[in-house]
Amino acid sequence: MQVLAGPILRRMTPERLTFWLMTTEPASVSLALVENQQTLLDLSEAQAVDFHTQVKAGENLFIHLLDVSLKNTLPTQSIIHYDLRLNGLDWTHWAKDFVYPDHPLPFFILQPRVNSLLHGSCRKPHHPSKDGLLRVDELLEKTAPTEWPSLLMMSGDQIYSDDVAAPMLWAIHQLIPKLNMPNETLPCVQIDNSQTLHQDTSYYYARETLLPANDANRSMLAQVFGGVRKPVFTTDTAHNHLISLAEVLSMYALVWSPTGWETLLEADGWTIPSGLTDEQKSDFLKRQATLQTFVEGLPKIRRALAHLPVAMIFDDHDITDDWNLTAAWEETAYNHPFSARIIGNALLGYLLCQGWGNCPERFSTQLISDAQDVLNHPGTDKHDHLVQALFRFSKWNFTWQTTPPLVVLDTRTQRWRSEKSLESPSGLMDWEALTDLQQQLKGLEAVIMVSPAPIFGVKLIETIQRVFTWFGKPLMVDAENWMAHPGSAHTLINMFRHKKTPKNFVILSGDVHYSFVYDIQLRGPQRGPDLWQITSSGIKNEFPKRLLDFFDRMNRWLYSPKSPLNWFTRRRRMKVIPNKPETADHGERLLNAAGISLVKFNTDGSPQAVVQMCSDGRDI
Repeated sequence: MQVLAGPILRRMTPERLTFWLMTTEPASVSLALVENQQTLLDLSEAQAVDFHTQVKAGENLFIHLLDVSLKNTLPTQSIIHYDLRLNGLDWTHWAKDFVYPDHPLPFFILQPRVNSLLHGSCRKPHHPSKDGLLRVDELLEKTAPTEWPSLLMMSGDQIYSDDVAAPMLWAIHQLIPKLNMPNETLPCVQIDNSQTLHQDTSYYYARETLLPANDANRSMLAQVFGGVRKPVFTTDTAHNHLISLAEVLSMYALVWSPTGWETLLEADGWTIPSGLTDEQKSDFLKRQATLQTFVEGLPKIRRALAHLPVAMIFDDHDITDDWNLTAAWEETAYNHPFSARIIGNALLGYLLCQGWGNCPERFSTQLISDAQDVLNHPGTDKHDHLVQALFRFSKWNFTWQTTPPLVVLDTRTQRWRSEKSLESPSGLMDWEALTDLQQQLKGLEAVIMVSPAPIFGVKLIETIQRVFTWFGKPLMVDAENWMAHPGSAHTLINMFRHKKTPKNFVILSGDVHYSFVYDIQLRGPQRGPDLWQITSSGIKNEFPKRLLDFFDRMNRWLYSPKSPLNWFTRRRRMKVIPNKPETADHGERLLNAAGISLVKFNTDGSPQAVVQMCSDGRDI
């Protein structure tokens, strides 16, 4: 048996532990916890059945969630080693480099009080930057465990299902037969089943040609796989967009662990798919070299994720670019069976590989059973019914009861549709969701709030997005910011001003592919709460350098804290003070460097320090 991915620590509390993993065989599990050579828990295989859920995704692919409720509370601020055995085999049988030096077993530290945490977003495997998650492993290895961060918050785009390099798609297609996943019937004329899709190399770099341009498909094809033309599958490199459920689940196996890659590359190495043009072959080889470096770092990524609790929330690329940006986008994407299936498969993959571990009780036994039915017989009516149920599902957001609480927002599926036009940007959360959030925040002294998109962004970029929106082209510039929708912006600002909401708001965000820190002061006769916008993006992604330099300097000239132009924006009721990165040149406030952010907190929940641990080894 191989462990394809994991185990990854998910929500970990003194009363409840959650582990996620993928294996190539069905597995019975046992779990023992040890502190200072004293056994705290010894859960036999028979006892673990009550806490272990196993989903079969293929003859050789099983997804596991171990959600253990504890009778006795575990100690905090102490090293707790865990011996997780699969079919009686310990970690030495499935991951030779899985533990840190001088430790006999993997371990975790429970730290309900958040003195520090790590966060980041946007991890594109084929981006030429180094992998920021390697800095997480480096930090854990060189730091005393009792001084580790409490958790790692991954705030979106953990995978890029819409932006897949051809060598990654090749690897996915090599892995699927080894996992022996069932054939999925596809609502597509050109290729009507996933087995043919995975074997036909003529659709590399050309997945937008899968539907004929007849009357029934014309309006949808005008928007699907649109590249720079945007509208639905809008990434510029959507030609290799993941389609089948098997492709989505295989990609998850390949981004968090080296095991699948070892299986593929040790046999025959990389091969170039047949039928590619010279230009495509050149691109394939270029991306292959980048992915080879990515793969070489995966053992350390696997080790880090097995030692530090990880929270995850989706952003658009986990599903598809500009997901639910406008009401028109939703109507086009969800009312065509092919695009609905593609989106639904990505969302089901997110459920099983990310969302489930955040808050297992949110996902009913019936929902997981329905997912198993679909995995047994993909492409049937049950598949389409589950996809529609996931489109209506409203419990993707979650809260971890740390101190301060970690409140993670769903800014993708509960959108506030524009009343002006179906083409105008939707609010990132609707009135009901924002009202529920305000009720949740009442009475708290401090909160760590996670919004995948920054609540307070770069004003010049938001202004450009607004101009394009005026001309009816919000998708051309990803016009996706909190202030783009008047209703959600007004409700959000009022929530910050409410006298019963927290005194300290720390807002963690990603999405934008650059990093910055803002102090926000609300104007008024009485001092409002203290707000900090801390944005770290991306883990393995960066903004075009020259363009960001231009935006950065122009934004400082036009929208500095004392600029009168702020009075023509929603910032007239607040003062936004950008923090200058230590290594920045004069006039620069934005940091364009892949990596991960380390945020340290004071006892009152306010940030003490913010360090961007860059993937190139710098700390800024």
